[in-house]
Amino acid sequence: MATMILSVTGSDRPGLTQALAAAVLSASGNWLESHLSRLGGLYVGSVLVEADDLEALRAAVQSVDAHGLEVRIAPAVEAPNDDGDEVLFSLVGQDRLGIVHQVTAVLSGLAVNIEAFETRISAEPQTGSALFHLDARLRLPTALTGADVQAALEDISAEIMVDISLAPAKAR
Repeated sequence: MATMILSVTGSDRPGLTQALAAAVLSASGNWLESHLSRLGGLYVGSVLVEADDLEALRAAVQSVDAHGLEVRIAPAVEAPNDDGDEVLFSLVGQDRLGIVHQVTAVLSGLAVNIEAFETRISAEPQTGSALFHLDARLRLPTALTGADVQAALEDISAEIMVDISLAPAKAR
């Protein structure tokens, strides 16, 4: 069985997830994992599926394309070595330009792999000003500790005026 990733984008409307699920099922595919959401008024995301007949999957996906949902198919690849610790990282602060760039530069400089990454904006309860939230699951290289990452991020936290926290991820 081949494992494939479906990347989807389209105008958000009711029934898109069902149309995608129907396409996968019609190709005798198995829906394994997904991340789907409304973002910027569009329905966007990715779905990991297994399927024996890739041509049937491609044909089924084309029928979903006809309903206004662009679907791209790519083969999944084997996961890299997962020997390092997994940590959960959270950040909250006043929204400003460059927060994601600065944080990801620190993580990249430490060779940390970002396995999941979510951001959002909310209103600060007292003033209504924009608060930036970042939540991520990180995989550390084997020689790096959570304390090392915490220290590196704390070095920039005052500059970008954010609160950060790191915690070990719970075993799955």
